[in-house]
Amino acid sequence: MLRTIDLRGRAVEPDDLLAAVPRAAAARDEALATAAAIVADVADRGADALREQASRFDGVDGHEIRVPAAHLDEALASLDAGVRAALEKAIDRVRHASAAQVPAPIVTEVAPGARIEQRWRPVRRVGVYVPGGKAVYPSSVVMNVVPAQVAGVAEVALSSPPQRDHGGRVHPVILAAAKLLGVTEVYAMGGAGAIGAYAHGVGELALAPVDVISGPGNNFVALAKRVVAGMVGTDSEAGATEILVVADESADADLVAADLVSQAEHDEQAAAVLVTASEPLARAVSAAVEVRARATLHADRVAISLAGPQSAIVLVDDLETATAFSNAYAPEHLELHVSDPRPDDFVNAGAVFVGPWTPVSLGDYLAGSNHVLPTGGQARYAAGLSASTFLRPQQVITYDRDALAVVRDEIVTLSSAEVLPAHGEAVTARFDA
Repeated sequence: MLRTIDLRGRAVEPDDLLAAVPRAAAARDEALATAAAIVADVADRGADALREQASRFDGVDGHEIRVPAAHLDEALASLDAGVRAALEKAIDRVRHASAAQVPAPIVTEVAPGARIEQRWRPVRRVGVYVPGGKAVYPSSVVMNVVPAQVAGVAEVALSSPPQRDHGGRVHPVILAAAKLLGVTEVYAMGGAGAIGAYAHGVGELALAPVDVISGPGNNFVALAKRVVAGMVGTDSEAGATEILVVADESADADLVAADLVSQAEHDEQAAAVLVTASEPLARAVSAAVEVRARATLHADRVAISLAGPQSAIVLVDDLETATAFSNAYAPEHLELHVSDPRPDDFVNAGAVFVGPWTPVSLGDYLAGSNHVLPTGGQARYAAGLSASTFLRPQQVITYDRDALAVVRDEIVTLSSAEVLPAHGEAVTARFDA
């Protein structure tokens, strides 16, 4: 089910490592064009476009796009007590961890009377997207809304696809999670259309444009964010999920297999990759994956994911090469099942899970970390969702007369060098009186 790629005994550069396990680039290229057309349609026709998209993609007609308050109340009232308790624990842990992501203001005195304050200001309005296709993700409600609230965002809107099985309503567990967090502005709209609605606004729905869009989704959602980037802020393009496991002979093959299958069940395009220098472990994991993949609820979906070109077992010469592979690949989720993990060596990953007692599933729900993470190699330069996603650093500069006088001549000199004399004159004018 999982192919094996043997890179042992070969001198490989980062480009070679990336080529060994390709991402689904063609699918993303096609999705970008489709997403752009969907976003443009929403910008042009608003609610009418959203209704047609719901009919086409979700099989839903005549539903209420803006969710009435009564639907939220009903959903919370009917929420299973165990699910509510688990969500409340997740909310508490994510809130606690997110608080550490809000920097305190810092004042730097660069000279007597010359102060620069660095402070962080929240954006005013955020649009959160929660997927609702192959699975239900109340955990994504928590992971997006809590950091925004911790950052101090005043308005949080939430959207999720309408569900045919629920009469065109958003899934009740997602509604209940939103109600638990005090989110009252909720929309039954999905996919790239929801991203377009957030960016452009929809007057008929009293949906005002947002400042930042966050939340995971399929490739169409991820690439719709690229379409609207620059018009609004976006988090990373969190597309189809990825797990990369670096393991040595000390690893438990069945646990590694369980973790690979756990992420493959998300989506047929999900990537599950094991990198190891141990051939016996590779064989054991391959066998364990076969057993677990056949036995799991979403066996058909898992089989497609694991058989795809984006998934593989990669044999390398040593841990050093495995580390280089991981840093070149820059996975969304990285698990280290090695006797000496050294997480500091793995610089490119959305989140790093260290040791056999720290599966990705923990991070998906109750670790306290955030599960909205960069995919497709973006972990080389992009961060996962956090309170800082919704914060803007701002500098406040305060100089008194004496402090400005100290640098007056240098300002005039530099403004003359740049042939912008009025810049210098704006300074000298303050001393002419």
